Amino acid sequence: MCGRYASARRDQEIADRFRVAELVGEDLGPSWNVAPTQDVRVVLEREESGQMARQLRTVHWGLVPSWAKDPKIGSRMINARVETITEKPAFRRAAARRRLIVPMDGYFEWQAPESGRGRKQPFYLTDPDGAPLAAAGLYELWRDPAKGDDAPDRWLWSMAVITTDATDTLGHIHDRSPLLLPGELWGEWLDPGLTDADDVDALIARIPEPHLMPVKVGVAVGNVRNNGPELVRSVE
Repeated sequence: MCGRYASARRDQEIADRFRVAELVGEDLGPSWNVAPTQDVRVVLEREESGQMARQLRTVHWGLVPSWAKDPKIGSRMINARVETITEKPAFRRAAARRRLIVPMDGYFEWQAPESGRGRKQPFYLTDPDGAPLAAAGLYELWRDPAKGDDAPDRWLWSMAVITTDATDTLGHIHDRSPLLLPGELWGEWLDPGLTDADDVDALIARIPEPHLMPVKVGVAVGNVRNNGPELVRSVE
């Protein structure tokens, strides 16, 4: 799964990297311990005034389907398994039309001890060259029935990070990892015109295996109240 990540870059740096044309909402500031149910910055494409625009915008981490009666369901939908996103009712509409990228500096996974007993060891997975990661995700819009048409917050934007089988050096740490997109596939992934489920599955099949650097870090990252650059520093 993907349950924690770091995002310390400011909006303009992210916008430049992901070729964003429009910044929507305020910069959330750096965080080295981003957790589910928090607001996060993501990259997506939307049609505005008849033109397609790539945006950096704030959404809630925990996808709430448009048909949900209670937005609390989002706390159980922080991840979406890549194997079933075009089939599951909670994700298939978003997989067809509402895909996004979650910019990450790196993400955390916990490795269980070989004995099966004792505390799990956290690792920080990041690009060896320090480049930001582009995690694939899905988003939805949920209309709050308790708020009027003129309420600015009547629509809840929410997202889930897509996960896949972990391979190579990542598999020994945890069996799942975020689905990471190479730069040459960003445009196709974000394209709202790509709506056929078979075409989406074909695009996913073209995503190559990532090669990341695992960094053994301290256990402080396990507490969401802890936040600072020391969380991503090696303890070895």
